[in-house]
Amino acid sequence: MTKNWHQRSSGEILSELSTSLKGLTEEKANQLLKENGPNILTEKKKRTHIMMFLDQFKDFMILVLIAAALISGFIGEFSDTIAILVIVVLNAVIGFVQEYRAEKAMAALKSMAAPRATVIRSGNTVDIPASELVLGDIVLVEAGQIIPADMRLIETAQLKIEEAALTGESVPVEKHSETLKEQGLPLGDRKNLAFKGTIASYGRGKGVVVATGMQTELGKIATMIQEEEEVKTPLQKRLAAFGRRLAIGVLVICAIIFIIGILRGEETLLMLLTAISLAVAAIPEALPAVVTISLAIGAKKMVKQNALIRKLPAVETLGSVTYICSDKTGTLTLNKMTAEEIFVYNKVMNASVVENSKQKNIEFRFDQLFLSPLESLFLGLSLNNDARVDKDGKVIGDPTEVALYIVSEKAGYKKDPALVF
Repeated sequence: MTKNWHQRSSGEILSELSTSLKGLTEEKANQLLKENGPNILTEKKKRTHIMMFLDQFKDFMILVLIAAALISGFIGEFSDTIAILVIVVLNAVIGFVQEYRAEKAMAALKSMAAPRATVIRSGNTVDIPASELVLGDIVLVEAGQIIPADMRLIETAQLKIEEAALTGESVPVEKHSETLKEQGLPLGDRKNLAFKGTIASYGRGKGVVVATGMQTELGKIATMIQEEEEVKTPLQKRLAAFGRRLAIGVLVICAIIFIIGILRGEETLLMLLTAISLAVAAIPEALPAVVTISLAIGAKKMVKQNALIRKLPAVETLGSVTYICSDKTGTLTLNKMTAEEIFVYNKVMNASVVENSKQKNIEFRFDQLFLSPLESLFLGLSLNNDARVDKDGKVIGDPTEVALYIVSEKAGYKKDPALVF
C-alpha cells in the first residue's frame, strides 16, 4: 500500500524511518540493503540464448515448413527436405541475431544510465552508486543530477525538477519542503516529493529516501509493463492467418485429388504419394526467408536513424500505424530550448550570427573603454546564470538558462572573468 509521504512532516518521516539529518550509519545502511535489496529496477527472468533461438520457430508458417520438410523426407525427396530446412534455419538465425544485438545494445544503454548519488552517512557526505541507496538515506540534489530514488524533500533552494518522463509535464516543477494536507494528489502535484528517474534542472535540495527499486513510482510503471502480455504484430497475425488458410486449402485439395484417384481405380499408395507431393509443392518455402530478409534490411536502415528494433516484425508494425497519439515535448521534440533571435539596442538579429561577437559587432561599441550593449547583454547572460558544464562537457540546468548560456558562450563569453574582460 502506497504511503502518503507528502502529507507527513519531515520530522515524522525521519522518525518513522529511524534516521536523522546526519543520515544513516554505514552498518545500518548495509543491513537495510541486505533486507530490502538494491535500488534497481528488476526485470523478468531473461531468456537464455538457446530459448531465444528456439522462439524463432514458433511462427505458424515456420511450423508448416517444418512439417513439409518432414513429409518430403518421408517420401524420399531429400533435396526438398534440405532446401526447406536451410531456409527455416536461415530465417531463425537472422531473427536471433537481430534480437541478440538489440538486447546487448539495450543492456549497454542501461549501464551508461546508471546514476550515482551524494548522500550523508554518519554526518559525512559521500558519493555512492545509486543502487546502494536504502530507506532513510539523506540525499543531496543539485541541478543536472538524476533523482536516484523516490524522496520526501526536507530542504530546497529554488529546486526545480523535470518530471516529463514520469508525468508528461514539459515544464520543470518547482519543489518545496512544506507538508501537503490534500489527499489523493496526483504525482505532478506532490511538490514536496522527488521521484526516481526525473532530473533536477535548477537549484538544489535535500531529501530522505522513502522508496527504492520496484517500490518507486518508476518501478510501478516497470511492473505494469512487465506484466503486460506480449501481443503479435499485424504482420505476424496476417502471416499466421495466411498459413492456416494455405494449410487448410492444400489439405482439402490433396484430399479431393486422393479421393478422385481412388475412385478412378488408381493405386492407393501412388495417390497418397501424389497428394503428399502436391502438398509440399504448394507450400511457398521461400516466403518466410523473403519476409525476414526484407525486415532485416528495414531494421538496419532504422538503426542508422537511431531507432533500435528488438523483434524484426515490429519494423512492419510502424507501417501499419494510422494515428500516433503522443505528448509532444520530449517525445517528438528534443525537450530543450534554443535562443533563436536577439533584440538589443533596438535591433533584432539572428542568434546564429553572434559567434565571436566581440570581434564581429564592433559597430555596437560607443567607446573602446566600454562594452557595447550587445557585449553587455552577453556578459550578463553568461554571469547571471546557474547553468554549468558537467564532466562530460554537457551543459546542464534549467532549459531556459542552458539556452542563454550556450548563446553567450558561442559569442565568446564564458563564466571566467579572465575571458570576459
